[in-house]
Amino acid sequence: MIKTALLSVSDKTGVLELAQALHAHGVKLLSTGGTAKLLADAGLPVVEVATHTGFPEMLDGRVKTLHPKIHGGLLARRDLPEHMAALTEHSIETIDMLVVNLYPFEATVAKADCTLEDAIENIDIGGPAMVRSAAKNWRDVVVLTDANQYAEVLNELKTNNAVSDATKFKCSVAAFNRIAQYDAAISNYLSSIDPQTRDVAARAEYPEQHNANMVKVQDLRYGENSHQTAALYRDLYPAPGSLVTAKQLQGKELSYNNIADADAAWECVKSFDVPACVIIKHANPCGVAVGANSLEAYSKAFQTDPTSAFGGIIAFNTMCDAAAAEAVSKQFVEVLIAPEYTPEALAIFAAKKNVRVMQIDLSQVQKTGSAWAQGRNAQDVKRIGSGLLVQTADNHFLKREDLKVVTKIAPTEQQINDLLFAWQVAQYVKSNAIVYCGNGMTLGVGAGQMSRLDSAKIASIKAEAAGLSLKGSAVASDAFFPFRDGLDVVIDYGATCVIQPGGSMRDDEVIAAADERGIAMVFTGVRHFRH
Repeated sequence: MIKTALLSVSDKTGVLELAQALHAHGVKLLSTGGTAKLLADAGLPVVEVATHTGFPEMLDGRVKTLHPKIHGGLLARRDLPEHMAALTEHSIETIDMLVVNLYPFEATVAKADCTLEDAIENIDIGGPAMVRSAAKNWRDVVVLTDANQYAEVLNELKTNNAVSDATKFKCSVAAFNRIAQYDAAISNYLSSIDPQTRDVAARAEYPEQHNANMVKVQDLRYGENSHQTAALYRDLYPAPGSLVTAKQLQGKELSYNNIADADAAWECVKSFDVPACVIIKHANPCGVAVGANSLEAYSKAFQTDPTSAFGGIIAFNTMCDAAAAEAVSKQFVEVLIAPEYTPEALAIFAAKKNVRVMQIDLSQVQKTGSAWAQGRNAQDVKRIGSGLLVQTADNHFLKREDLKVVTKIAPTEQQINDLLFAWQVAQYVKSNAIVYCGNGMTLGVGAGQMSRLDSAKIASIKAEAAGLSLKGSAVASDAFFPFRDGLDVVIDYGATCVIQPGGSMRDDEVIAAADERGIAMVFTGVRHFRH
């Protein structure tokens, strides 16, 4: 039975409607500050906390709910006579529902002009204290920390005149989770500040303590292998156009490997500004191409390596129409991803019930701004023994003006286009990576070898197996050629222009070899290791 509710919220979304429903149910309303004013202005009978406690709000509002009449009312166990006797002795009423959301610390520190003083002032004290008290005493107190919880609780009150233990426990867990997220945000922010200067403009990129909060999306049947368990988690605030925002339109449950490969495909394909298709197998692109539409892009991408494409992941960055769907449906595909589908395309895939068809909205993704706004990770994390390696994500995208021609022969305009395309693909291929390209498509991909020479050879073998010629191709290497032998190999297979980072002690030797063989070579000044 809920007799008394305390409402004190920073974000007032839905709180008036909640209070009106509680009042109609006969619940006494306690409140503070702006929330109390909102309720009173709407004609609701509301008791200010200061009146309830008999102690005035003080210290600019910092002390108002930190009082035994509040925390006693929240923490007292109704099933313990000694607790109830103590309440009676001290004239403390029970509080059966707590509705609290916290000062907007995260939103405050996200502002470019936020000062340390602003940040500190937006650290809530009384709110988290009340939430912890109510959540600890979950059997007797309903604690609501999110407006999305209001409807479910009100429905139970209307239907059963009470809130179920299951719902109360769920709300308690959500409350502790919210406190953990809040404290983590404060810790991350403050531990990035030099205690000597306290200059927030010079906050460290990596704080002294790394706190991560993730929300489980789903349990998975198993991990990479059937003897491993697995689950999928997402960021608290997923970036627009990221894989975890996908809607699965049809097909079997996604596996661990499906998700990992789908992410590799999606991150690669959405990096292109023109219609593109990426086919992934075991986290590596086995075919990438651009075209006038989804069908042309897919047809070209599939040509690169039809064998590896079998049972792969296919991603488009443009609408998948009926023509593309017809072509894709002729192959065995595990997962298909696109930002949108025509009804005709979906009808074609409906005949293949097991194909996992995913839709990811790209409309909110921006071309500029933060990594998050562009739908990208700001950081990459790798688990090691009892630790984490944390780095900024590889979000570097090469501009034409960044290219440095180092050979006597300069690349033609078409070669420059092919080189830039090859470089963009190489960014998403496991190191050591060698990628042959031409006319907006991959011709051969060599990935993940200990020797760059072997990657080059594998790429040529793949091209030959697919019936593709490497004559006149452009080649990208994700890291420099340490010796001329790697360069000689790709030229022997038909390359006429090369893009590579440069930076080797033997750059002069490699450049001289390129001039000797009569090819064009450009340096990027950056590498794209992907281990």
